Amino acid sequence: MADEVILLGTWISMYAMRVKIALAEKGIEYDYKQEDLNNKSPLLLEANPIHKKIPVLIHNGKPVCESLIIVQYIDEVWNDKSPLLPSDPYQRAHARFWADFVDKKVSVASRKLWTTKGEELEAGKKEFSETLKILEGELGDKPYFGGETFGFVDLSLVTFYSWFHAYEVFGNINIEAECPKIIAWGKRCLQKETVAKSLPDQKKVYEAVVQLRKIRGYE
Repeated sequence: MADEVILLGTWISMYAMRVKIALAEKGIEYDYKQEDLNNKSPLLLEANPIHKKIPVLIHNGKPVCESLIIVQYIDEVWNDKSPLLPSDPYQRAHARFWADFVDKKVSVASRKLWTTKGEELEAGKKEFSETLKILEGELGDKPYFGGETFGFVDLSLVTFYSWFHAYEVFGNINIEAECPKIIAWGKRCLQKETVAKSLPDQKKVYEAVVQLRKIRGYE
């Protein structure tokens, strides 16, 4: 019997995008259900009763929550192609560290760029720039964070790339001028079909963020 795979997400969520990339890398067919976070579906509330958040992967009726946990689950279950995490335990721990860094640092700093003003925005811009520079240092001269092949850390970070135009407009920053290696890396990742088809257009994201700012009173 074929696996039943369902993904609950929103098109603009960089966390749901991670799962889309992982499933695309593995060549897994799945049923995607777009959630309205203002009117969450009974399926989402049942599948993730603790956090009530997307993304959620439902595999043969069993829910898995939190994007990086989902990606690791996908890598372990469908382990016959396109490994996302290294086989070496130390390298695997290293990749998990940097993916966690993305979640703890990039997520927080980038959100400030479109939700804050004044001193808080200026602090957010500084934090975002410093965070990307740290990541540039980790990337070094490698094509991808893990070396020659696209992997777990790349997948964790590249979904934020779809928001870069919005960050630049609302944060009044130039990411390429400050962090050219990150932009070159992002363009390299987008040359992969699995990434390109999983990420929305930057302008489309920007237009949606304009509406989000109005709705939430951030303007």
